[in-house]
Amino acid sequence: MRRAIQSADARLSRFNPLPRILCYDDFNTGTHGWTELIGNHDERGDLATVDDHMRDFRPPQLSACNFFDIGTHGAMSGTYALKVATKPIAGHTAVAIRRLTMAGRGRVQFETYFTYKAEAASAENRAYEQAGSGGWDANFHPSETQFGAFTVATDICDGTRYHTVMRYLNTNLENKLVRQWVYPTVPEPTPREHLQGKIKLPRLADFTAPNPKDWHPIGEPQELCYNEVPTKVNWHYLRWVIDTSTRKNVELQVNDRVMDLSEVPVPVYEESYGSLHNLLNFYVSVRTHTNVRNFLYLDSILISTDW
Repeated sequence: MRRAIQSADARLSRFNPLPRILCYDDFNTGTHGWTELIGNHDERGDLATVDDHMRDFRPPQLSACNFFDIGTHGAMSGTYALKVATKPIAGHTAVAIRRLTMAGRGRVQFETYFTYKAEAASAENRAYEQAGSGGWDANFHPSETQFGAFTVATDICDGTRYHTVMRYLNTNLENKLVRQWVYPTVPEPTPREHLQGKIKLPRLADFTAPNPKDWHPIGEPQELCYNEVPTKVNWHYLRWVIDTSTRKNVELQVNDRVMDLSEVPVPVYEESYGSLHNLLNFYVSVRTHTNVRNFLYLDSILISTDW
């Protein structure tokens, strides 16, 4: 009966949820609690005390996926997608976060349909054209190498705090195509560690894991459908499973490729963090490696559990 009801609903039938749907975020009806991540500020509410690298992550926006050549593209279904957009500054990151808590322990699954693009009209593209670099062949577009990376991640605390993280590294810091799924081997730096003087990140640091050597590949490279130009939108399916009873990654599916994540380590914080019990946060981020704005679009998101 449950499967029949789900299959009859055009919004849900494209997903494959676990038994309990925790939330379904259709961005045609709003942002559904996805908001800008901002660092902690002091007891006075002084925003000047927010860590430098977290002061300007930019809020997510509802977008009709408008482009200069075709006008309004629209989302996969309906008009609006959630857009997470960087500034045109190499190293800038934009983050959207969804704050939840756990009513149990077990498998948690994050599903979405997404696409990613670099700015269609940029000084870099004009310079590329003027220099005659690469010899455009009506297939490859220079903007494909101007997109850095996007990340899906959690922030979880069951008495022990930890993050599970998966990143699609489209290009390295030298703007060479990598197209590789990677994961960090260190915990994400926290505002408390910054306040204690243990670490201080500059404004444009990679806040998830600042040292590139702390990112390791999983599986073989995966080429996603960019479709030749930065104004053609093709939606990709992503399904990511973790297990909060074991603090483990389980599985990642992107389109038709399924990756076993059971051996991917999940680093934990050695120190305890108060006021976070049962924390279950999800975030998505996009990071540019060039002076070109990068965009991550999410058509809809479904989070489910087996609690």
